Amino acid sequence: MMKVLAAQINPIVGNIDGNTAKILHMMDRARLQKADIVVFPELAMSGYPPEDLLFFSDFLDEIEKNLKKIIEKSQGLFVVVGLPRRTGKKEGKALFNSAAVISDGKLLGYKDKTLLPDYDVFNELRYFEPSDDQKIWVYKNKKIGILICEDAWEQSSEITGVNYAVDPAIELKKLSPDLCIIPAASPYYYKKNELRKSVYQKIAKFLNCPVILCSQIGANDQLVFDGYSMLFDANGALKQVAKGFVEDEFFIDLDNDVTIPAKDEPLDDLYNALVLGVKDYFFKLGFSKACLGLSGGIDSALTACIAADALGPQNVKALRMPSRFSSIEGIEDAQQLTDNLRIELLDIPIDSMFQHFLDLLSPYFYGRPFDTTEENLQARIRGMILMAISNKLGYVVLSTGNKSEMAMGYVTLYGDMCGGLGVLADVSKNMIYKLAGWINRKKEIIPQNIIKKAPSAELKYNQKDQDFLPPYEIVDLVLEQYVENHKPIEQIIRENKLPKDLVRDLVERIHLAEYKRRQGPPGIRVTRKGFGVGRIFPIVQGWV
Repeated sequence: MMKVLAAQINPIVGNIDGNTAKILHMMDRARLQKADIVVFPELAMSGYPPEDLLFFSDFLDEIEKNLKKIIEKSQGLFVVVGLPRRTGKKEGKALFNSAAVISDGKLLGYKDKTLLPDYDVFNELRYFEPSDDQKIWVYKNKKIGILICEDAWEQSSEITGVNYAVDPAIELKKLSPDLCIIPAASPYYYKKNELRKSVYQKIAKFLNCPVILCSQIGANDQLVFDGYSMLFDANGALKQVAKGFVEDEFFIDLDNDVTIPAKDEPLDDLYNALVLGVKDYFFKLGFSKACLGLSGGIDSALTACIAADALGPQNVKALRMPSRFSSIEGIEDAQQLTDNLRIELLDIPIDSMFQHFLDLLSPYFYGRPFDTTEENLQARIRGMILMAISNKLGYVVLSTGNKSEMAMGYVTLYGDMCGGLGVLADVSKNMIYKLAGWINRKKEIIPQNIIKKAPSAELKYNQKDQDFLPPYEIVDLVLEQYVENHKPIEQIIRENKLPKDLVRDLVERIHLAEYKRRQGPPGIRVTRKGFGVGRIFPIVQGWV
């Protein structure tokens, strides 16, 4: 008999005492369920990613102190827990990304991570030293091997942009494990779980033994971790899957050959990722209340839905700030949405303030036509009002701009870009419409008029987004292929039969807006390549 509890926990980066308390609680739960083994995610003690906290010696001292608590309370269990640890060597980096292996009050040793990713959102080579050593631990007559997250991916050939010199799975296979445990912290992006299943199916087949994946959940800054810990049998068949986006006591009986079917719901996952991104950003920072500008458009409507689900409608305040260019239907749609969501709506008209600015600046603007200057003034007035409510009443401002707008620079610095968190900063316009339809799948939450009407910033008469931009279908196609897939401009033109000047103009806009995005709030990352963490481009460059 072999029973395993994969403890899918949500650690807070740097909260070592709190994370240790979660670990100890899950160890108690494992004993109550008569589990033999309890597994925790990668770097569970520090939270992932700890980043430059790892450079502080007292941070590492605290981890060592708390590890002793875990060892002391490990009676009757085989425990695998992730942590950073000192190498004790003079050469190389000072730390390993490790899994401590503990049993019956004793530290049996460590499995140190071999493959350290330094692409996309990962920067592990900045902190950690790789280890070539693969090990087996024998427990209850079972040979147990451990691969830490990336260590299992080389075998699948699914890693792009890096070719590792070694494959830890090949060395582990030589040791003939009866079970492979994989502690992981694998960030979510849209449809990532499909790829993840493929990777671990291949590793189970290759090792010819059951594989248990124990994943972190929770949001840390811009990254969301979705959980979905898994069990695969020796043939690579997926047998069980833990819950997504919540902590879970994932209990596995390796002697019970039962398959629990799992369904992929990509839009469901995307929405849950955005909700968790907001919820954890607020909770882990000690905030509870949010405010946002509600224009009657689809972006702010979706942001309001996410905020209400993440924080509770009683903790969300929407500000309707009409000007002379605001449509009656937009004002009415905002009211209907807040009624449906049961969130508070404040009316703060900005036209008199806008006129004061026009009067103030008229001697300097005399003879010049109305242009984006006057449009941006309105956005900045709204930003000032939102920040005033934030400062005085303690509400964190949610920025509502989407990825397509951020790509094109169709946003206003210190206006609609202000805020503490960009909820939709990595969600394209077309995906926003899909999410709106998903929200309304059972009953109408977002009024149909918001979904059907042409997008408009309403900063001048009869304005439409398409006056400034090509159709969003084209913007999003180029955005995906250039930003997410790194395809060259000429390839995008050729494969999609698009006009050369159009594609080159869109790509140029992407780069020209780099300075704006650099000054925007952090955004929740939900695609393979967002504009925040994991994407590094110069503001000043001569390539494009």
